[in-house]
Amino acid sequence: MTEVRHEPIRSFVLRQGRVTAAQQRHYQQGLPQWGVAYRSALLDFAEVFGRPAGSAPKFLEIGFGMGETTALIAAAHPENDYLGIEVHTPGVGGLLKEIAERNLTNVRIVQHDAVEVLRDMIPLASLAGIHIFFPDPWPKKRHHKRRLLQSPLVRLLAERLAPSGYLHCATDWEEYAQQMLEVLGAEPLLINTAEGFAERPAYRPQTKFETRGLRLGHGVWDVVFRRSAPKS
Repeated sequence: MTEVRHEPIRSFVLRQGRVTAAQQRHYQQGLPQWGVAYRSALLDFAEVFGRPAGSAPKFLEIGFGMGETTALIAAAHPENDYLGIEVHTPGVGGLLKEIAERNLTNVRIVQHDAVEVLRDMIPLASLAGIHIFFPDPWPKKRHHKRRLLQSPLVRLLAERLAPSGYLHCATDWEEYAQQMLEVLGAEPLLINTAEGFAERPAYRPQTKFETRGLRLGHGVWDVVFRRSAPKS
């Protein structure tokens, strides 16, 4: 089979951000315990999470921000394991602080480019779900090419979902939400779970930022697709 080559995808633009003393402390103390170093080799989830293989569904989150939503979901679902990818040190420190304060044991963090982590570390058909909540919308038209959800990345994501596993994206930019629908809808491995946009699933908590936006009349759109079952 001829290999199809795409231009390299970047999942982020690295920005300098202020790291608080608490974030720095938890970063230094927590990353050796809860961090997973990037390497060009498939993860052994049983080894990473310390549970027998197949005993806990695995979920991936790309760009977890300051980690509050990730921590709330993980705390509410201790039967699941969550791997978060984030490049920004303040966010990694923020989630490590949440892990320590909530005594979470089912969260691991990779501080690296999500595209390389997906390509090199996540086994095919291994994930029960993928969360991408409020990615950078890059609102200016000339910057749309920087948006995370582009066709080559969606294929990487879909291939790593187990049959019936879901890909859940959320945004507060309606135009980006429409693009999400189009890009995910064009991926043959994925099926929309709704007629267009989905209702916010109960597992996704409403953040303080989102609550404020809704109060001001801003919309939030959820897009939930599932990996199609293999044909018999």
